[in-house]
Amino acid sequence: MRWLPGGSRGETAGVTLHENEVPVDEALVRALLEAQRPEWSGLPLAPAGAGTDNTMYRLGDDLLVRLPRTAGNAGAVRKEQTWLPRLAPHLPRRIPEPVHAGTPAEAFPLAWSVYRWIDGAEPGPDTVADWAAFGADLAAFVTDLHGVDLMGATRADDLSWYRGGTLGPCDAWVSRDFDACRAVAGADLDVDTLERLWRAALALPEPAGPHGWLHGDLKPTNLLVRDGGLHAVIDFGGLSVGFPDAEHATVWDLPPQARRAYWDALGLDEATWTRARAWAIAVAVSGLAYYRDTFPAFAAECRARLDAVLADAATR
Repeated sequence: MRWLPGGSRGETAGVTLHENEVPVDEALVRALLEAQRPEWSGLPLAPAGAGTDNTMYRLGDDLLVRLPRTAGNAGAVRKEQTWLPRLAPHLPRRIPEPVHAGTPAEAFPLAWSVYRWIDGAEPGPDTVADWAAFGADLAAFVTDLHGVDLMGATRADDLSWYRGGTLGPCDAWVSRDFDACRAVAGADLDVDTLERLWRAALALPEPAGPHGWLHGDLKPTNLLVRDGGLHAVIDFGGLSVGFPDAEHATVWDLPPQARRAYWDALGLDEATWTRARAWAIAVAVSGLAYYRDTFPAFAAECRARLDAVLADAATR
């Protein structure tokens, strides 16, 4: 398996997930290349996966074309083009390397990108040799990312994604999605307990530490493994500046031994862990409610995270 970034890997190329999507196909990508990078226009081009935010095409052996699904996602493309080259020298694992900043065109009126191709496999029982070591390596990446100087960046505009903020402003839509999950999953999912965990975190003091760089979505589909260990971190569309609590939410997508090693390596306190768990719940109930019909594979990822949260909470 290779780098297939874009929110979540899955067979969604050609499938409309959002009402305001800009349609993309191979002919359009070829036309964009012919107009803007003609030296690449003759290279082989093939679909390389699609996710909730982007559609990807493999270009030759060494390149990847990434096109946002909506105008809102285009802001993330520009953000990656600006900041990834500046962050890369400070990080212990590979991250995407933009090599072309695609400009809007009549047929595709959004910014788009070409990146270096990164080989790697998705984390799983057949690819990760030691889950505890994997969790510790992910924690080391997070520590380094959060410690990078902000280089003048502030929590504003494209760098103010909601996951770097506090839980309170999200309560209205999270509560709505709890109700949607009750309708979708019925008694098969203990939504009442999930909502209690969410409200317990809301009752805590808000985080008071300094802002830092955040990846925003460190779930397994945005991590690449080689030789049994963490090799690369991809899809920085959620890059932001803010509080780190939500950064830790995706560890509920990993096995318990990775989660424990991650927590131990970072020395997270109970309040941070409780808020991180609440973020895990919020994102998963939203994804389950929104994508249950259009992107069942991603909805299944969200359901698996909620099941892991409930199992973990039952043992604490």
